[in-house]
Amino acid sequence: MDDEVALDPRFADRFGREPRPPCQLYLISPERYDPGFPEKLKAALDAGVVAAFQLRLKGVEDMEILRAGAALKPILAAYDVAFILNDRADLAKELGADGVHLGQTDGSVAEARSLLGHDAQIGVTCHDSRHLAMEAGEAGADYVAFGAFYPTSTKATTHRPDPSILSWWTTISEIPCVAIGGITAENASPLIEAGADFLAVSGAVWNADPASAVRDFAKLLK
Repeated sequence: MDDEVALDPRFADRFGREPRPPCQLYLISPERYDPGFPEKLKAALDAGVVAAFQLRLKGVEDMEILRAGAALKPILAAYDVAFILNDRADLAKELGADGVHLGQTDGSVAEARSLLGHDAQIGVTCHDSRHLAMEAGEAGADYVAFGAFYPTSTKATTHRPDPSILSWWTTISEIPCVAIGGITAENASPLIEAGADFLAVSGAVWNADPASAVRDFAKLLK
């Protein structure tokens, strides 16, 4: 596999990269849903442009995911924010979500595409692996996600890619890439400069004042 050969951090410097749209914000929900969350979400969306929102609830029953999704879907639609469900293509279909984000053990892109249709946005976690990213792209993923780039308390992580993997990917592929893991407005600049198309953020927004945090990212992403 190509990951057996270390990536030259200056790989992208040897090639011309086609211009891409500016980096955008991709919010990920807290792991637990509370009745006050819709108002927090509205405050965040009022504060700056958000491209996508992923509902990622862990350790809960399907019905709780469906209830939360039903409450948040119209809010996201009103702000023209893509609604992505974590892990579960079946529940994404039931909710009428815009897409699904698949971990490496959450089923194939082909299965999700068959279930959700050609217009669905399907993302795939690729950790720090160029090989997994290439496989996801070949399978028809709409985006690949690399991380965790920084320490994070949101989920247990064992992979810590160098930002140069973003430069490598945007040199060889037109498929968007998402940077994830411990990202804040203070540490995001190297990821943006490396070529991230999206910054996936959770704790930096929901563990702070959501509106203020999104405004900080909006300044960075201008």
